[in-house]
Amino acid sequence: MDRMKRDSALLYVAIVEDDYSTRARLCDAIAAQPNMQLGVACDRVRPALDWLEHNKPDLLLTDLGLPDGNGLEVIKRCAALYPDCDILVITMFGDEKNVMSSVEAGAAGYILKDSDYFDVSRAMLELLAGGSPMSPVIARKVLNRARSLEILAGPGSSSCDVPLKVTLTVRETEALNLIARGYTYDETARMLMISLSTVQTYIRSIYGKLAVNSRGAAVLAAHKMGLLKDDLFTVRK
Repeated sequence: MDRMKRDSALLYVAIVEDDYSTRARLCDAIAAQPNMQLGVACDRVRPALDWLEHNKPDLLLTDLGLPDGNGLEVIKRCAALYPDCDILVITMFGDEKNVMSSVEAGAAGYILKDSDYFDVSRAMLELLAGGSPMSPVIARKVLNRARSLEILAGPGSSSCDVPLKVTLTVRETEALNLIARGYTYDETARMLMISLSTVQTYIRSIYGKLAVNSRGAAVLAAHKMGLLKDDLFTVRK
């Protein structure tokens, strides 16, 4: 399969959703954005995986419960092939297992279909700007999970699923703390008075050191290791 011909000025979006009405809604949201173009709309895991082998999306929108498998397979493969692709889960599943598995696999956003937050355009733009759009109930689960892991590990303890020791530079630490609080890459660049590309370089370095491939996973890993400031969970005004 040949790679999709693409305009470098456009952001390409891949959709994996088996419900026709939801898939149509996502397609309409993409069509309404002048800088976006639909790359593919699949209703199953297998065709999505096949497409990803030959095409690079800038944004992936995926459900979890699919007729031939789990959307986690798509998330993991996309994150492995294209670490800089932003991944947004849009699903009915709001349980902790699916939420945390998605974040750890590479998803940077998680929206419930039946929530008031299910504004596709807003979520896509927030994600592409460096944010992590989440339904409020999902954000609470992620924060509670991070807190519980810290309590279970105890002071000075480390978890078996993160590196035993990680050293971040001062600037990497500053960038990570701002990203963890919900600031976009652009906002982080302005606050640190550095370029956007420099922020992106810091984040890639942080991902490598923490052995993760998404913002959410980086925040969780860094929190477990005590790399974030104590007031991390203060709500951003």
